[in-house]
Amino acid sequence: MTTGNDFDAFDPADQVLFTARLTPHRSLSRTGFVILMAVASAISFGAGMVFLMMGAWPVFGFFGLDVLLIYWAFRINFRHARASEDISVSFSELRVRRTSHRGHTVEWVLNPLWVRIDKETHEEFGIERLYLVARGNHVSIASFLGPDEKASFVKALSEALQVAKRGPTYNPIT
Repeated sequence: MTTGNDFDAFDPADQVLFTARLTPHRSLSRTGFVILMAVASAISFGAGMVFLMMGAWPVFGFFGLDVLLIYWAFRINFRHARASEDISVSFSELRVRRTSHRGHTVEWVLNPLWVRIDKETHEEFGIERLYLVARGNHVSIASFLGPDEKASFVKALSEALQVAKRGPTYNPIT
């Protein structure tokens, strides 16, 4: 067998047709968080000093407690931002890998020939939930996205599933 006839080198069934990594939206960056905490600390310290000068010294401690609570709430928010969902479609499989903010990973591997996309829509708000349905199993996907983003995501995923259902094309003359 010659090198030109080696058909095992490229397996079209392993070709990735679609891949997406979905993460929760966070509008505040790390730099913005540092700036927010600096401003909150300065305002809290200034207001606390006013009360301290008036003789109400316990109020100064409560202003510091407020800053600590704001810091704690944002740290929890940033920790939850580590969650992600990876979705990939090839000719042979549809793979969903969900990673929680704690690092726990759950993975589903489905046959793209048998998968359909189910969605719950609200007349006013649009798409609320998306599911992959195969053999009676429902896998919730794209919960991080808003209604408009879900509509765009459904369109792209549906197109990839249609290509997967058509199957790979083999053209020996190239």
